[in-house]
Amino acid sequence: MNVLRVSKATIALFVLPCLLLYVCLVFVPILVSLYSGLLDWNGIGESQFVGLQNFKTLFFDDQVFWPSVRRTLVFAVFSMTEIPIALTVALLLNRYVKKPNFLVSSYFLPVILSVVVIGQLWKTIYNPASMGGMLNQVLEALHLNNWMREWLTDPDIAMYSLYFVALWQYLGYHTLIQFTGIRNIPADIYEAAKIDGADGLKADWHITFPMNLPIFKISIVLAFIGSLQAFDMVMVMTGGGPAHATDVISTHMYNMSFLSMKYGYGSAIAAFLVAVCLLATVLINFVFHRLERHYS
Repeated sequence: MNVLRVSKATIALFVLPCLLLYVCLVFVPILVSLYSGLLDWNGIGESQFVGLQNFKTLFFDDQVFWPSVRRTLVFAVFSMTEIPIALTVALLLNRYVKKPNFLVSSYFLPVILSVVVIGQLWKTIYNPASMGGMLNQVLEALHLNNWMREWLTDPDIAMYSLYFVALWQYLGYHTLIQFTGIRNIPADIYEAAKIDGADGLKADWHITFPMNLPIFKISIVLAFIGSLQAFDMVMVMTGGGPAHATDVISTHMYNMSFLSMKYGYGSAIAAFLVAVCLLATVLINFVFHRLERHYS
């Protein structure tokens, strides 16, 4: 068999344009944001170098920041809990539905829709019964008046209402990813396992999950990092209110940068968010590396 031999210099030449584009679009903005976090700057006029003062204010004096960090991390944990659910749905579709592609595509539809459309839709669903809110009207029809709530204006439950919408929107996305991974597992392995008495849940535990572990990790990383960067859904549905009860890191960063005109301070929040994303990615990769070694 003929093997095409290409020099390293040729490979580098072809990789270089994409590498430069990636550096300019990813690493340069991160470095600029880190530097801007050391400035007292409104984003337009002259800036003043203040060192770590923005970070000191962020960590010790900002009353909104740490609650927003907590909500963001809870959001990320909630998002990861839907991955096992997505894997279960994918397993059921693969096992019990003869032509599952239509159902998988149907579950994926919410991901295609604009976040603005989804946000407005769920705002209508969460409205009070007197304003046509479907959820409260259903609860009222079932005589469950004690369960009726001001879903987006009650500070105690507003954030959980947003969590549910995010889980609903992206469940089909992760189901599609897991379903594709399961489909790529050779059927011969299941047939051999069935001969040895491993079928159903036993086959899923000892074959499907270990072989689908890299795909499972991809979903976990996408869900966690995506939740840390959650912005559009919160802004459309609540705008961070009521009284900052639904503010997350990204909305707080937006408010500081563009509404309060504290661009340097907003850049410090952005630098913190980048650091959290990098740390989360490293930890998730470490955990799944251990799992892959365990199952290999």
